[in-house]
Amino acid sequence: MFYYLFKYLDSLNFPGAGVFVYISFRSAAAVITSLFISMLIGKRIIRFLQLKQVGEEIRNLGLEGQYQKQGTPSMGGIIILASIIIPTLLFAKLDNIYVILMLVTTVWLGLIGFLDDYIKIFKKNKEGLAGRFKIAGQIVLGCVVGATMFFSDDIVISERVNISDLSAREKIELLDPGVPYSGEEEISMERKSTKTTIPFVKNNEFDYSWIVAFINKEHRQLLTWLVFVIIVIFIVTAVSNGANLTDGLDGLATGTSAIIGTALAILAYVSSNIIFADYLNIMFIRDSGELVIFASAFIGATIGFLWYNSYPAQVFMGDTGSLALGGIIAVFAIIIRKELLIPILCGSFLAENLSVVIQVAWFKHTRRKYGVGRRVFLMAPLHHHYQRKGYPEPKIVTRFWIVALILAVISIVTLKIR
Repeated sequence: MFYYLFKYLDSLNFPGAGVFVYISFRSAAAVITSLFISMLIGKRIIRFLQLKQVGEEIRNLGLEGQYQKQGTPSMGGIIILASIIIPTLLFAKLDNIYVILMLVTTVWLGLIGFLDDYIKIFKKNKEGLAGRFKIAGQIVLGCVVGATMFFSDDIVISERVNISDLSAREKIELLDPGVPYSGEEEISMERKSTKTTIPFVKNNEFDYSWIVAFINKEHRQLLTWLVFVIIVIFIVTAVSNGANLTDGLDGLATGTSAIIGTALAILAYVSSNIIFADYLNIMFIRDSGELVIFASAFIGATIGFLWYNSYPAQVFMGDTGSLALGGIIAVFAIIIRKELLIPILCGSFLAENLSVVIQVAWFKHTRRKYGVGRRVFLMAPLHHHYQRKGYPEPKIVTRFWIVALILAVISIVTLKIR
């Protein structure tokens, strides 16, 4: 909102209004505002949740100190959502397709998580929202994001193409007929594409259409869209559930998400700057710079929430926050064509997911084979395994943060290491 106001004032030569157009200034304003909102409303929301007796129900997992968390307010993800959405509405371009997608993701998954928490707390149903409805909601979001990325004319990337590969129509639109050219020459052009970035590879682009290259051209576009949507759904579901599993210790998911969000903000900035994109030989994605404002609000919101969520936590985010955080990270990475970096960047979430899958699969296998189920970990998800080994909760959380920071640095370094 403020962007349009100050842009209008700048057109009237109002002193100082022009600085508000810069992404760097608006990003800084978004961080400060999100921190201010989370700090200002955080305490009030916590008090409100305490008055309404919106407390966490603790299951007996046999972990030391777990009952000290009994009654701690949950549904604190409302603080995170408000601290992301309000600064984005204030400082970003609201007609930007990428910002719209991120706001839709935040609100949609926030609502699903809120409904799950509401059923658990107010309806006294410990199971919460049925898993199939959560998955259905994530599938709907994946379809929306995938369809928008595939069909919207506002989503294009800049790439080097061989003139000989251009269609006759593209040659007419892009080339001067009076200027001779060689079939080997290349030009830079913006076009719709299903390409993404492969880390650690010299020719670091992968086109999803190659998966269905054996299909005839008449049906290839439809099948490419179906493949792309399926991949988007898988990524959104995996990362949002991974963040949900990680939210088991005070500050664990919050701090990890803040680190991941910072890395994504850097990746979005260099992808939106034609000079940096050309220097780093990565995709230039026009208009994606507005995502830096959203990412800045995300970072401020998670850090601000960490003030209340750090050990010993005064509030838990609940599924309202964890599902939204994971979904935001997944969709953000897809938009900037860095989704194949997720196994590295979100390594903590991946480890938590895999620990549960491995534990369940091995337990079922050994029960069928030996009659008694055996475990790989003392307890899953992974952070509970270290709790069972006797590590203090703050030490586990801090070490997860350190690992997340290392993985974030590696993800950024992949821009040059190929």
